[in-house]
Amino acid sequence: MTEQINIHTHGAVGHLSLNRPKALHALTTEMCTAMIGALTGWAGDEGIAAVMIDHAEGRGFCAGGDIAMLRNSALNDGGETGRAFFHEEYRLNHQLFTYTKPVVAFMDGITMGGGVGISQPATYRVATENTKFAMPETGIGLFPDVGGGWYLSRLPGRIGAFLALTGARLDGAECHAVGLATHYISSEKLAGVKAAIIADPGNIQAILDDASEAPPEARILANRENIDRLFASDTLEEILAALEADGSEWAAKELKTLRTKSPHSCKVALRQLAESLALGTFAEEMRMEYRIGGRVLLSHDFAEGVRALIVDKTGDPQWNPATPEGITEDTIDAIFAPLPDGEEWTPL
Repeated sequence: MTEQINIHTHGAVGHLSLNRPKALHALTTEMCTAMIGALTGWAGDEGIAAVMIDHAEGRGFCAGGDIAMLRNSALNDGGETGRAFFHEEYRLNHQLFTYTKPVVAFMDGITMGGGVGISQPATYRVATENTKFAMPETGIGLFPDVGGGWYLSRLPGRIGAFLALTGARLDGAECHAVGLATHYISSEKLAGVKAAIIADPGNIQAILDDASEAPPEARILANRENIDRLFASDTLEEILAALEADGSEWAAKELKTLRTKSPHSCKVALRQLAESLALGTFAEEMRMEYRIGGRVLLSHDFAEGVRALIVDKTGDPQWNPATPEGITEDTIDAIFAPLPDGEEWTPL
């Protein structure tokens, strides 16, 4: 058992509490394995009626995956350790998505990347005034994985494409407005809510409904028309051209943001979201994302993006190719191509 996650049962409720506060509870392979083991045991335990997922302390629910490990793997072992992490993490994501008992995720704080992967499959997703939700992967040469293609592509209008490309952060009210959260509850009420769930796990919906409050105005809704119109295309060049031609202050700001992202990652993300809509099962999503992940992990832009934003903190990634025009459809096709026999992702 790893100290990076606290695993408890309280009566008929299983409880997974992330415990890497110095890393904002970013997921490691060991944490994923431990959660899979606990969830597997609880699934077959008639004494467990529901599961709660939260974080032990600090300001993050879960800031993502272990990026330092992924970069180290890409540079030193040909991505082998990184692929093993993706395989395990995606199994956890799929296990939660298909879980037969109700799961409540408390997104109280930073919820990004891997944190999205373990909260969005939950039956109930609680946002608070502390929630900061984002899929910021295009800024480090990755893509919105952990089921991001599934969740983002199914948001209203073009909000998903906007979030995937720009890495924009949503607060709790915005998460609730677009359907990423099922409830909006003040953080000061969470301890009482959890205690009530433990006392009466068959009544989770009513407990959460009773504790909920009207969230503040969701800022993203004010830009909904702009998002749907200017991010309408599945082609990066067309989105950039639409933003350039618009001339509004909002478009100029988003264009400036997009210019800082990896063009390669942005093209991968747009293809990912488009293809996700045609998939019939979440397992197919995970299989697709595993193909992408193992290849993008070894790309120039991932190593460079992590160097510039996380290691050296210079904020000046030198993307290659530097422009969308330098990335061919053949290049993107190769990222999505099936893996050799025996190497594809498989669920538990």
